[in-house]
Amino acid sequence: MFKFFILLLLILFSILSTAQVGIGTTNPQATLDVNGTLKIDNTLQETELGVIKDSILVISRSGIINTLPATEILKAALPTTVKASFSTGGSKTLAIALGGKSKLTFNSEEIDSNDEFDLTTNTFTAKQDGIYIVSAQIKIGSAISASTNFGLGIEKNGTLITEENYLSVSVLSTSVSSPYRRLSTAVELVKDDTITL
Repeated sequence: MFKFFILLLLILFSILSTAQVGIGTTNPQATLDVNGTLKIDNTLQETELGVIKDSILVISRSGIINTLPATEILKAALPTTVKASFSTGGSKTLAIALGGKSKLTFNSEEIDSNDEFDLTTNTFTAKQDGIYIVSAQIKIGSAISASTNFGLGIEKNGTLITEENYLSVSVLSTSVSSPYRRLSTAVELVKDDTITL
């Protein structure tokens, strides 16, 4: 009888060890399927950085708990950072017809965390919906005449949404206007909206 009992326990244990267990459900969909809340009273704080950066727990759309690298969490929470500039020193010449405009053509990306800025077209294309902060600054060279109305604008999908635009004024051959034009604005973008300067 004792041998039969041990054999029965081993059979039951082997069945249970490969089975799915449900708490609050009669149809478990994972090794442990909890239909309800989960409470953990005591945890240990992990201090090993290599473990911490890859030990974030997330819940999938189907309710399965998975791990995700912390860097992916940051990309999702702070999806976009772009910093473009001119890699060569000195002045950058823009050919602008009187009363016209010219797109700023950067040739260097210092930061593009989500690969959304195209240096070929000098266009930012949003990969996801959100509120974006767009900032830009240029410095006017000495070749701008005193009567030139010169500015900087931000366009969303080809439409001007904000600008800083005023005359460059000189008195007795001394410029009294700031040589800088600066802009910063918040703009709501949906996926595939574009920003140009």
